[in-house]
Amino acid sequence: MSAAEGTAVRPSTAALRMKPWQQFMLLGALSMFAPLSTDMYLPALPSVAHDLHASTAAVALTLTASMLGLGFGQVVAGPLSDTLGRRRPVLIGIALYTVSSLLCAAAPDVWTLSVLRLLQGAAGAAGIVISRAVVSDLFSGTAAARYFARLMIVMGLAPILAPVIGGELLHVTDWRGIFVVLAGIGAVLLLASWRGLGETLPPEARQHAGFANMRAVIRVLVHDRRLMALTVCYAAGFGAVFAYISGSPFVVEKVFGHSPQFFGLLFGLNAVGLVASSQIGGRIVTRVGPERLLHVGLVLSCIVGAALALSVFAHAGLIAVEACFFLLMCSYGLVGPNTTALALAPFPHVAGSASALMGLAQFSVGAAVAPLVGVAGQHSAVPLAVVMVVMVFTGAGVLAAFGERA
Repeated sequence: MSAAEGTAVRPSTAALRMKPWQQFMLLGALSMFAPLSTDMYLPALPSVAHDLHASTAAVALTLTASMLGLGFGQVVAGPLSDTLGRRRPVLIGIALYTVSSLLCAAAPDVWTLSVLRLLQGAAGAAGIVISRAVVSDLFSGTAAARYFARLMIVMGLAPILAPVIGGELLHVTDWRGIFVVLAGIGAVLLLASWRGLGETLPPEARQHAGFANMRAVIRVLVHDRRLMALTVCYAAGFGAVFAYISGSPFVVEKVFGHSPQFFGLLFGLNAVGLVASSQIGGRIVTRVGPERLLHVGLVLSCIVGAALALSVFAHAGLIAVEACFFLLMCSYGLVGPNTTALALAPFPHVAGSASALMGLAQFSVGAAVAPLVGVAGQHSAVPLAVVMVVMVFTGAGVLAAFGERA
Protein backbone atom coordinates (compact mmCIF):
# COMPACT_ATOMS: atom_id res chain seq x y z
CA MET A 1 0.00 0.00 0.00
CA SER A 2 1.42 3.38 -1.02
CA ALA A 3 1.68 6.41 1.17
CA ALA A 4 -1.00 8.08 -0.86
CA GLU A 5 -3.39 5.26 -0.14
CA GLY A 6 -2.36 4.45 3.42
CA THR A 7 -4.58 4.16 6.40
CA ALA A 8 -2.88 4.36 9.80
CA VAL A 9 0.64 5.71 9.81
CA ARG A 10 1.66 3.90 13.01
CA PRO A 11 0.03 2.33 16.07
CA SER A 12 -0.92 4.86 18.67
CA THR A 13 -1.72 4.81 22.35
CA ALA A 14 -4.59 7.17 21.51
CA ALA A 15 -6.19 4.40 19.49
CA LEU A 16 -5.78 2.06 22.47
CA ARG A 17 -7.21 4.46 25.03
CA MET A 18 -10.29 5.48 23.06
CA LYS A 19 -12.77 3.89 20.74
CA PRO A 20 -12.75 5.37 17.20
CA TRP A 21 -15.96 7.34 17.74
CA GLN A 22 -14.64 8.72 21.04
CA GLN A 23 -11.40 9.72 19.34
CA PHE A 24 -13.36 11.51 16.61
CA MET A 25 -15.56 13.31 19.13
CA LEU A 26 -12.54 14.52 21.12
CA LEU A 27 -10.56 15.70 18.08
CA GLY A 28 -13.69 17.38 16.74
CA ALA A 29 -14.26 19.11 20.07
CA LEU A 30 -10.65 20.33 20.17
CA SER A 31 -11.08 21.87 16.73
CA MET A 32 -14.15 23.79 17.96
CA PHE A 33 -12.25 26.31 20.06
CA ALA A 34 -12.50 28.97 17.35
CA PRO A 35 -16.32 29.03 16.95
CA LEU A 36 -16.77 28.49 20.68
CA SER A 37 -14.55 31.47 21.50
CA THR A 38 -15.99 33.83 18.89
CA ASP A 39 -19.51 32.84 17.83
CA MET A 40 -20.97 31.93 21.24
CA TYR A 41 -20.05 35.42 22.39
CA LEU A 42 -21.65 37.29 19.46
CA PRO A 43 -25.19 37.66 20.88
CA ALA A 44 -23.74 39.27 24.01
CA LEU A 45 -21.83 42.08 22.29
CA PRO A 46 -24.48 44.78 22.91
CA SER A 47 -24.69 43.91 26.61
CA VAL A 48 -20.88 43.94 26.89
CA ALA A 49 -20.80 47.45 25.43
CA HIS A 50 -23.51 48.58 27.87
CA ASP A 51 -22.07 46.98 31.00
CA LEU A 52 -18.48 48.07 30.38
CA HIS A 53 -19.47 51.54 29.07
CA ALA A 54 -17.56 50.86 25.85
CA SER A 55 -18.11 51.82 22.24
CA THR A 56 -19.09 49.34 19.55
CA ALA A 57 -15.64 49.65 18.01
CA ALA A 58 -13.95 48.93 21.34
CA VAL A 59 -16.09 45.84 21.88
CA ALA A 60 -15.33 44.67 18.33
CA LEU A 61 -11.67 44.79 19.33
CA THR A 62 -12.32 41.88 21.69
CA LEU A 63 -13.25 39.77 18.64
CA THR A 64 -10.15 40.88 16.75
CA ALA A 65 -7.99 40.02 19.77
CA SER A 66 -9.50 36.55 19.92
CA MET A 67 -8.84 35.94 16.22
CA LEU A 68 -5.23 37.12 16.54
CA GLY A 69 -4.72 34.87 19.53
CA LEU A 70 -6.16 31.90 17.67
CA GLY A 71 -3.76 32.57 14.80
CA PHE A 72 -0.51 33.34 16.56
CA GLY A 73 -1.09 30.82 19.34
CA GLN A 74 -0.81 28.06 16.76
CA VAL A 75 2.71 29.23 15.86
CA VAL A 76 3.72 28.49 19.46
CA ALA A 77 1.72 25.32 20.10
CA GLY A 78 2.47 23.63 16.77
CA PRO A 79 6.29 23.61 16.98
CA LEU A 80 6.11 22.79 20.71
CA SER A 81 4.06 19.70 19.90
CA ASP A 82 6.73 18.59 17.42
CA THR A 83 9.32 18.83 20.22
CA LEU A 84 7.42 17.75 23.34
CA GLY A 85 4.83 15.47 21.77
CA ARG A 86 1.15 16.19 21.27
CA ARG A 87 -0.23 15.40 24.71
CA ARG A 88 1.53 17.86 27.03
CA PRO A 89 1.06 21.03 24.92
CA VAL A 90 -2.63 20.36 24.33
CA LEU A 91 -3.27 19.75 28.04
CA ILE A 92 -1.43 22.96 28.96
CA GLY A 93 -3.34 24.87 26.27
CA ILE A 94 -6.75 23.65 27.46
CA ALA A 95 -5.88 24.41 31.08
CA LEU A 96 -4.86 27.98 30.14
CA TYR A 97 -8.06 28.32 28.09
CA THR A 98 -10.14 27.34 31.10
CA VAL A 99 -8.38 29.81 33.42
CA SER A 100 -8.42 32.68 30.90
CA SER A 101 -12.16 32.14 30.28
CA LEU A 102 -12.81 32.55 34.00
CA LEU A 103 -10.68 35.70 34.01
CA CYS A 104 -12.69 37.06 31.05
CA ALA A 105 -15.84 36.62 33.14
CA ALA A 106 -14.32 38.89 35.79
CA ALA A 107 -12.90 41.55 33.42
CA PRO A 108 -13.52 45.07 34.82
CA ASP A 109 -13.23 46.96 31.51
CA VAL A 110 -13.14 46.38 27.77
CA TRP A 111 -9.35 46.79 27.48
CA THR A 112 -8.67 44.14 30.09
CA LEU A 113 -11.21 41.94 28.36
CA SER A 114 -9.40 42.40 25.02
CA VAL A 115 -6.08 41.31 26.54
CA LEU A 116 -7.70 38.30 28.17
CA ARG A 117 -9.44 37.41 24.92
CA LEU A 118 -6.05 37.43 23.20
CA LEU A 119 -4.77 35.00 25.84
CA GLN A 120 -7.91 32.87 25.60
CA GLY A 121 -7.57 32.61 21.82
CA ALA A 122 -3.87 31.76 22.02
CA ALA A 123 -4.59 29.00 24.55
CA GLY A 124 -7.46 27.57 22.51
CA ALA A 125 -5.22 27.53 19.44
CA ALA A 126 -3.36 24.57 20.92
CA GLY A 127 -6.42 22.36 20.53
CA ILE A 128 -6.96 23.44 16.93
CA VAL A 129 -3.41 22.99 15.67
CA ILE A 130 -2.63 19.81 17.62
CA SER A 131 -5.87 18.08 16.62
CA ARG A 132 -4.80 18.44 12.98
CA ALA A 133 -1.32 17.16 13.85
CA VAL A 134 -2.78 14.15 15.67
CA VAL A 135 -4.78 13.21 12.56
CA SER A 136 -1.58 13.51 10.53
CA ASP A 137 0.18 11.23 13.05
CA LEU A 138 -2.50 8.58 12.77
CA PHE A 139 -3.42 8.66 9.09
CA SER A 140 -1.89 9.38 5.70
CA GLY A 141 -3.02 9.92 2.12
CA THR A 142 -6.67 9.34 1.35
CA ALA A 143 -7.33 8.10 4.89
CA ALA A 144 -6.22 11.47 6.26
CA ALA A 145 -8.34 13.33 3.71
CA ARG A 146 -11.32 11.19 4.67
CA TYR A 147 -10.81 11.93 8.36
CA PHE A 148 -10.43 15.66 7.79
CA ALA A 149 -13.63 15.51 5.74
CA ARG A 150 -15.44 13.96 8.69
CA LEU A 151 -14.16 16.75 10.93
CA MET A 152 -15.79 19.24 8.56
CA ILE A 153 -19.06 18.23 10.21
CA VAL A 154 -17.85 20.21 13.22
CA MET A 155 -16.87 23.20 11.10
CA GLY A 156 -20.30 23.24 9.49
CA LEU A 157 -22.36 22.84 12.65
CA ALA A 158 -20.29 24.69 15.27
CA PRO A 159 -20.77 28.24 13.84
CA ILE A 160 -24.53 27.62 13.79
CA LEU A 161 -24.88 26.09 17.23
CA ALA A 162 -22.48 28.40 19.08
CA PRO A 163 -24.43 31.68 18.66
CA VAL A 164 -27.72 29.85 19.29
CA ILE A 165 -26.33 28.47 22.56
CA GLY A 166 -24.99 31.91 23.43
CA GLY A 167 -28.38 33.50 22.78
CA GLU A 168 -30.16 30.94 24.92
CA LEU A 169 -27.66 31.40 27.74
CA LEU A 170 -28.48 35.12 27.80
CA HIS A 171 -32.00 34.17 28.90
CA VAL A 172 -30.60 32.76 32.15
CA THR A 173 -27.34 34.66 32.63
CA ASP A 174 -25.38 37.65 31.35
CA TRP A 175 -22.30 37.85 29.12
CA ARG A 176 -20.06 36.98 32.04
CA GLY A 177 -21.98 33.74 32.44
CA ILE A 178 -21.13 32.80 28.84
CA PHE A 179 -17.43 32.91 29.73
CA VAL A 180 -18.11 30.77 32.80
CA VAL A 181 -19.77 28.22 30.50
CA LEU A 182 -16.74 28.37 28.18
CA ALA A 183 -14.53 27.70 31.20
CA GLY A 184 -16.71 24.71 32.04
CA ILE A 185 -16.38 23.38 28.50
CA GLY A 186 -12.63 23.81 28.77
CA ALA A 187 -12.58 21.88 32.04
CA VAL A 188 -14.57 19.00 30.52
CA LEU A 189 -12.25 18.86 27.49
CA LEU A 190 -9.22 18.97 29.78
CA LEU A 191 -10.50 15.96 31.70
CA ALA A 192 -11.43 14.09 28.51
CA SER A 193 -8.03 14.80 26.94
CA TRP A 194 -6.14 13.86 30.09
CA ARG A 195 -7.94 10.54 30.34
CA GLY A 196 -8.37 9.66 26.68
CA LEU A 197 -5.77 11.34 24.48
CA GLY A 198 -2.62 9.27 24.30
CA GLU A 199 0.67 10.39 22.82
CA THR A 200 0.63 10.00 19.02
CA LEU A 201 4.16 11.27 18.31
CA PRO A 202 6.79 8.82 19.64
CA PRO A 203 10.02 10.21 21.13
CA GLU A 204 12.16 9.04 18.23
CA ALA A 205 10.05 11.08 15.79
CA ARG A 206 10.27 14.36 17.73
CA GLN A 207 12.34 17.38 16.87
CA HIS A 208 15.23 18.61 18.99
CA ALA A 209 14.32 21.33 21.45
CA GLY A 210 15.61 24.85 21.05
CA PHE A 211 14.81 28.03 19.20
CA ALA A 212 17.48 27.44 16.56
CA ASN A 213 16.01 24.08 15.57
CA MET A 214 12.49 25.50 15.56
CA ARG A 215 13.64 28.32 13.30
CA ALA A 216 15.33 25.82 10.99
CA VAL A 217 12.14 23.76 10.72
CA ILE A 218 10.05 26.83 9.95
CA ARG A 219 12.59 27.93 7.34
CA VAL A 220 12.34 24.55 5.58
CA LEU A 221 8.55 24.71 5.62
CA VAL A 222 8.20 28.27 4.30
CA HIS A 223 10.62 27.48 1.46
CA ASP A 224 8.53 24.53 0.34
CA ARG A 225 6.57 25.99 -2.58
CA ARG A 226 3.89 23.35 -2.62
CA LEU A 227 3.21 23.59 1.11
CA MET A 228 2.96 27.37 0.95
CA ALA A 229 0.73 27.24 -2.13
CA LEU A 230 -1.59 24.80 -0.36
CA THR A 231 -1.48 27.01 2.73
CA VAL A 232 -2.51 30.09 0.73
CA CYS A 233 -5.25 28.05 -0.94
CA TYR A 234 -6.49 26.86 2.46
CA ALA A 235 -6.38 30.35 3.99
CA ALA A 236 -8.06 31.97 0.99
CA GLY A 237 -10.86 29.40 1.08
CA PHE A 238 -11.37 30.08 4.77
CA GLY A 239 -11.27 33.81 4.01
CA ALA A 240 -14.18 33.39 1.60
CA VAL A 241 -16.11 31.40 4.20
CA PHE A 242 -15.40 33.91 6.97
CA ALA A 243 -16.38 36.79 4.70
CA TYR A 244 -19.67 34.98 4.14
CA ILE A 245 -20.14 34.42 7.90
CA SER A 246 -19.38 38.08 8.65
CA GLY A 247 -21.35 39.68 5.83
CA SER A 248 -24.29 37.42 5.03
CA PRO A 249 -26.44 38.56 8.01
CA PHE A 250 -26.38 42.13 6.67
CA VAL A 251 -27.00 40.98 3.08
CA VAL A 252 -30.04 38.88 3.97
CA GLU A 253 -31.50 41.19 6.62
CA LYS A 254 -30.52 44.69 5.46
CA VAL A 255 -30.10 44.39 1.68
CA PHE A 256 -32.99 42.00 1.04
CA GLY A 257 -35.09 42.92 4.10
CA HIS A 258 -35.67 39.50 5.65
CA SER A 259 -35.92 38.60 9.32
CA PRO A 260 -33.10 37.21 11.49
CA GLN A 261 -35.08 33.97 11.74
CA PHE A 262 -35.16 33.64 7.95
CA PHE A 263 -31.43 34.32 7.83
CA GLY A 264 -30.93 31.56 10.39
CA LEU A 265 -32.75 29.11 8.11
CA LEU A 266 -30.57 30.04 5.13
CA PHE A 267 -27.42 29.91 7.25
CA GLY A 268 -28.36 26.44 8.41
CA LEU A 269 -29.10 25.31 4.86
CA ASN A 270 -25.70 26.50 3.68
CA ALA A 271 -24.00 24.72 6.58
CA VAL A 272 -25.77 21.53 5.53
CA GLY A 273 -24.28 22.02 2.06
CA LEU A 274 -20.80 22.33 3.57
CA VAL A 275 -21.23 19.21 5.68
CA ALA A 276 -22.84 17.16 2.89
CA SER A 277 -20.17 17.98 0.30
CA SER A 278 -17.35 17.20 2.73
CA GLN A 279 -18.91 13.84 3.61
CA ILE A 280 -19.48 12.94 -0.03
CA GLY A 281 -15.88 13.87 -0.72
CA GLY A 282 -14.76 11.74 2.22
CA ARG A 283 -16.58 8.74 0.79
CA ILE A 284 -15.18 9.00 -2.72
CA VAL A 285 -11.66 10.27 -1.97
CA THR A 286 -10.26 6.73 -1.95
CA ARG A 287 -11.35 6.25 -5.57
CA VAL A 288 -10.80 9.80 -6.84
CA GLY A 289 -7.86 11.02 -4.75
CA PRO A 290 -7.51 14.24 -2.72
CA GLU A 291 -5.73 16.10 -5.54
CA ARG A 292 -8.59 15.70 -7.99
CA LEU A 293 -11.24 16.48 -5.38
CA LEU A 294 -9.36 19.66 -4.49
CA HIS A 295 -9.29 20.74 -8.13
CA VAL A 296 -13.02 20.07 -8.49
CA GLY A 297 -13.69 22.22 -5.42
CA LEU A 298 -11.51 25.05 -6.70
CA VAL A 299 -13.07 25.08 -10.17
CA LEU A 300 -16.54 25.07 -8.61
CA SER A 301 -15.63 27.92 -6.25
CA CYS A 302 -14.30 30.08 -9.10
CA ILE A 303 -17.37 29.50 -11.29
CA VAL A 304 -19.77 30.20 -8.43
CA GLY A 305 -17.72 33.17 -7.21
CA ALA A 306 -18.01 34.78 -10.63
CA ALA A 307 -21.74 34.01 -10.65
CA LEU A 308 -22.11 35.65 -7.23
CA ALA A 309 -20.45 38.83 -8.45
CA LEU A 310 -22.70 38.91 -11.52
CA SER A 311 -25.80 38.29 -9.40
CA VAL A 312 -24.96 41.13 -7.02
CA PHE A 313 -24.04 43.68 -9.70
CA ALA A 314 -27.08 42.72 -11.80
CA HIS A 315 -29.43 42.91 -8.75
CA ALA A 316 -30.58 39.39 -9.53
CA GLY A 317 -32.29 38.91 -6.17
CA LEU A 318 -31.93 36.77 -3.08
CA ILE A 319 -32.57 33.41 -4.78
CA ALA A 320 -29.57 33.81 -7.08
CA VAL A 321 -27.34 35.12 -4.28
CA GLU A 322 -28.38 32.36 -1.89
CA ALA A 323 -27.74 29.70 -4.55
CA CYS A 324 -24.20 31.05 -4.90
CA PHE A 325 -23.70 31.09 -1.13
CA PHE A 326 -24.85 27.47 -0.94
CA LEU A 327 -22.60 26.26 -3.75
CA LEU A 328 -19.60 28.19 -2.42
CA MET A 329 -20.00 26.46 0.93
CA CYS A 330 -20.26 23.13 -0.90
CA SER A 331 -17.03 23.89 -2.73
CA TYR A 332 -15.23 24.58 0.54
CA GLY A 333 -16.38 21.20 1.79
CA LEU A 334 -14.07 19.77 -0.90
CA VAL A 335 -11.28 22.34 -0.63
CA GLY A 336 -10.75 22.43 3.17
CA PRO A 337 -10.16 18.73 3.99
CA ASN A 338 -8.08 17.97 0.90
CA THR A 339 -5.76 20.99 1.18
CA THR A 340 -5.12 20.03 4.79
CA ALA A 341 -4.37 16.40 3.98
CA LEU A 342 -2.14 17.23 1.01
CA ALA A 343 -0.25 19.94 2.90
CA LEU A 344 0.54 17.86 6.00
CA ALA A 345 1.26 14.53 4.29
CA PRO A 346 4.94 15.23 3.34
CA PHE A 347 5.79 16.43 6.89
CA PRO A 348 4.74 13.70 9.34
CA HIS A 349 7.43 14.54 11.94
CA VAL A 350 6.80 18.30 11.90
CA ALA A 351 3.05 18.19 11.31
CA GLY A 352 2.53 20.51 14.28
CA SER A 353 4.70 23.23 12.73
CA ALA A 354 3.14 22.78 9.28
CA SER A 355 -0.34 22.87 10.82
CA ALA A 356 0.64 26.02 12.73
CA LEU A 357 1.61 27.82 9.53
CA MET A 358 -1.75 26.89 8.02
CA GLY A 359 -3.58 28.08 11.12
CA LEU A 360 -1.70 31.37 11.27
CA ALA A 361 -2.52 32.07 7.63
CA GLN A 362 -6.12 30.97 8.11
CA PHE A 363 -6.95 33.25 11.03
CA SER A 364 -4.86 36.16 9.75
CA VAL A 365 -6.85 36.17 6.53
CA GLY A 366 -10.09 35.76 8.49
CA ALA A 367 -9.26 38.73 10.71
CA ALA A 368 -8.37 40.82 7.63
CA VAL A 369 -11.48 40.13 5.55
CA ALA A 370 -14.06 40.58 8.32
CA PRO A 371 -13.94 44.42 8.29
CA LEU A 372 -13.78 44.61 4.48
CA VAL A 373 -17.25 43.18 3.88
CA GLY A 374 -18.81 46.20 5.58
CA VAL A 375 -16.85 49.04 3.99
CA ALA A 376 -19.90 50.18 1.99
CA GLY A 377 -22.25 50.05 4.95
CA GLN A 378 -25.00 47.63 5.89
CA HIS A 379 -27.06 48.04 2.72
CA SER A 380 -24.67 46.87 0.01
CA ALA A 381 -23.68 43.32 -0.93
CA VAL A 382 -20.95 44.47 -3.31
CA PRO A 383 -18.01 44.36 -0.84
CA LEU A 384 -18.96 40.85 0.28
CA ALA A 385 -19.16 39.60 -3.31
CA VAL A 386 -15.86 41.23 -4.24
CA VAL A 387 -14.04 39.83 -1.20
CA MET A 388 -15.36 36.32 -1.79
CA VAL A 389 -14.42 36.41 -5.49
CA VAL A 390 -10.93 37.70 -4.74
CA MET A 391 -10.43 34.98 -2.14
CA VAL A 392 -11.49 32.02 -4.29
CA PHE A 393 -9.56 33.19 -7.36
CA THR A 394 -6.49 33.92 -5.24
CA GLY A 395 -6.52 30.43 -3.76
CA ALA A 396 -6.99 28.73 -7.12
CA GLY A 397 -4.48 30.97 -8.89
CA VAL A 398 -1.70 30.54 -6.33
CA LEU A 399 -2.12 26.77 -6.27
CA ALA A 400 -2.11 26.60 -10.08
CA ALA A 401 1.01 28.77 -10.32
CA PHE A 402 3.10 27.42 -7.45
CA GLY A 403 1.52 24.18 -6.23
CA GLU A 404 2.90 21.71 -8.72
CA ARG A 405 4.53 18.58 -7.33
CA ALA A 406 8.27 18.68 -6.88
